[in-house]
Amino acid sequence: MTSGLEIPPTEAARLLDDLTAIVARACAKIRAVSPAALVPRLKADQSPVTDADEASEAVILQGMARLMPDVAVVSEEKAEARQTFGGSFVIVDPLDGTREFLAGRDEFTVNLALVTRGVPIAGIIAAPNRGQVWRGVSGIKAERLRLLEDGADQPEAIRTRAWKRSDPVAVVSRSHFDPMTDAFLASLGTITRNASGSAIKFCQIADGTADVYPRLAVTCEWDVAAGHALVVSAGGVVTNAQGNPLVYGRSAENFRVPAFIAWGDATKAAATGF
Repeated sequence: MTSGLEIPPTEAARLLDDLTAIVARACAKIRAVSPAALVPRLKADQSPVTDADEASEAVILQGMARLMPDVAVVSEEKAEARQTFGGSFVIVDPLDGTREFLAGRDEFTVNLALVTRGVPIAGIIAAPNRGQVWRGVSGIKAERLRLLEDGADQPEAIRTRAWKRSDPVAVVSRSHFDPMTDAFLASLGTITRNASGSAIKFCQIADGTADVYPRLAVTCEWDVAAGHALVVSAGGVVTNAQGNPLVYGRSAENFRVPAFIAWGDATKAAATGF
């Protein structure tokens, strides 16, 4: 069990540079590996995992043990399904978009979120092969930075945008697009659909280059938490399919998220009924 330590957004903001440095080191570890040299293995859920996933995770877990030794870390490759999470914890996807990584695309990311009382209050998403990192703390700031080997620099404040009346943009999963998501997008009228992999889609909502990101199929908390925090920090909203809040740290449900919708414009979300 966790210690019950609760980290507020102000403390999360103080830790943000150190957390970003840990993520940056994980990105450097991934970049040092050639996808062509890897032999992927299939996990029980039939998703691929590689030595690059595990090397990134090792860097993050070592860094977190030094920086925040009293805070539990839930990571995709080492999630403890029976653990109880009170107070604050960190949730990590050390390589989100392994399929994209293996295919030689640049969309894969490293995701880290700090969750307090079931709510993601800070999130970091880094795209190693794009050389960018997006990060935010709820109620304090959201920004995009250039990724360095051991951190990031040149912060640029980002905000979500108001819903575009003409040609709004939806970002959708390349690998997990489903009929329910298709029907939801059709209900919004004419909308451009841009498919990609990983949590990079949350970044497009947060920096105002896309308007909505629906995923109406089951996914996992480590895929969503960092992006959730980032979008909210930038002025958007993330809910479940019924428009209700998402809750994180649900170990009894194996950290599953049944569905979510990320909106850049909270007013549009409310008007749509989600």
